[in-house]
Amino acid sequence: MSQIRPTPLFRIDGSDEDSALPLSQRIRSRLERANHRFNANDNISAFLKAGEVDELQLEVAAKMAEVLKSLVIDTETDHNTQETAHRVAKMYLSEIFKGRYQPMPAVTEFPNVEQLNELLIVGPITVRSACSHHLCPIIGKVWIGIMPNGHSNLIGLSKYARICDWVMSRPQIQEEAVTQLANILQDKVKPDGLAIVIEADHFCMHWRGVKDADARMTNSVMRGSFLKDPNLRREFLSLLTKKNT
Repeated sequence: MSQIRPTPLFRIDGSDEDSALPLSQRIRSRLERANHRFNANDNISAFLKAGEVDELQLEVAAKMAEVLKSLVIDTETDHNTQETAHRVAKMYLSEIFKGRYQPMPAVTEFPNVEQLNELLIVGPITVRSACSHHLCPIIGKVWIGIMPNGHSNLIGLSKYARICDWVMSRPQIQEEAVTQLANILQDKVKPDGLAIVIEADHFCMHWRGVKDADARMTNSVMRGSFLKDPNLRREFLSLLTKKNT
């Protein structure tokens, strides 16, 4: 599991780096020296300095321009693709993959003063991601079930959506995304039980391969009382079914 906001084990002020190297290589070196994983669905924001995302965007744009050339697209005279490399780089760094390069959004936690201990369901939350195998879109819905206790933290409704967006805004496979999301919410809320269901369309099936436009993938994570209490689990799933009808 990737760390959310690790403490770098070295200075990142640039004093020990070769400025002649491309920025991506310098960032990679920081991660390797800290022995921090940088898979497609990992967050690396703690290893970035101010302004480096913009600089990295320029590097990605230059590489993307070479990809377009290798696809034999005339970006010099084709008015539709003259700025495509820059647009794609900006899209990757600041939008669809932003969950890799930005820290987790601030989440204000409140004590459970009223000792709430009844089922809470949030959703459906619309989420957008990208398949890490083909970089094709994944678009779906997330439902979150919380069984709080007296020691649980309560977070605002919008924060669930923000956390979901942050986790999903990076190249993913859906099975790992739901686990990442569960780990974060378990840490933030500390409930007696946690249940998450994701149902999504995968455009790697729509655009290519079998080109099946109807197939969806649904998977879930059940923890604590949702795992131990079949009645609670049935209540959660039945409420989701009613919301979908």
